[in-house]
Amino acid sequence: MFTGIVEGLGVLKRLTMKGADAVLEIESSISLEEVSLGDSMAVNGACLTVTSLGQKTFQADVSAETLARTTLRFLQTGHKVNLEKSLRVGGFVGGHFVLGHVDATGRILSRTQKSGSLILAVEMGENISRYIVEKGSVAIDGVSLTVNKLEKNRFYVNIIPHTAANTTIVTKKESEPVNIETDVLGKYVEKLLQTNRGIDKDFLEKHGF
Repeated sequence: MFTGIVEGLGVLKRLTMKGADAVLEIESSISLEEVSLGDSMAVNGACLTVTSLGQKTFQADVSAETLARTTLRFLQTGHKVNLEKSLRVGGFVGGHFVLGHVDATGRILSRTQKSGSLILAVEMGENISRYIVEKGSVAIDGVSLTVNKLEKNRFYVNIIPHTAANTTIVTKKESEPVNIETDVLGKYVEKLLQTNRGIDKDFLEKHGF
């Protein structure tokens, strides 16, 4: 589990295809001293397992499923990526709970500068639109953000200067794809409602939802 607070950037040194799967080798700007083989690392929001470890580099296997669902398949040598180590028990949650399980890829529709911030419009598919809510949380390329405004097939997020300076998100151009992970809470609520075991709209309202 992660929080969507990017700890630093990495640089892709190599992407090696192994059949339908791949291996990423990444040079990390964050300390790897507390990282062990088998630990989880979020790379542009996708949870990967560390399979090889050096002083400043690590490798991670990427399954065909992950390649198909994320933008990792588009990475090329020299590309920068957002990195976050998995949340430790008792750690500070500065963003929101992020699983590292990318739901789908979206597309940057527009970039609008507003004062010191950048407003991004992101196109999303209908399969995830029901999980995006205004003033709710969403992770884009592993960055925890708040949905400012919501329309039928798109949502808007505000990128403050600190986020712009410490993540790759400000480099995203119009039409460029991004990884999207919606807030898991909405998925669980939907699943509970589908089970039809006495949990309905009245029940949720009664209990503060």
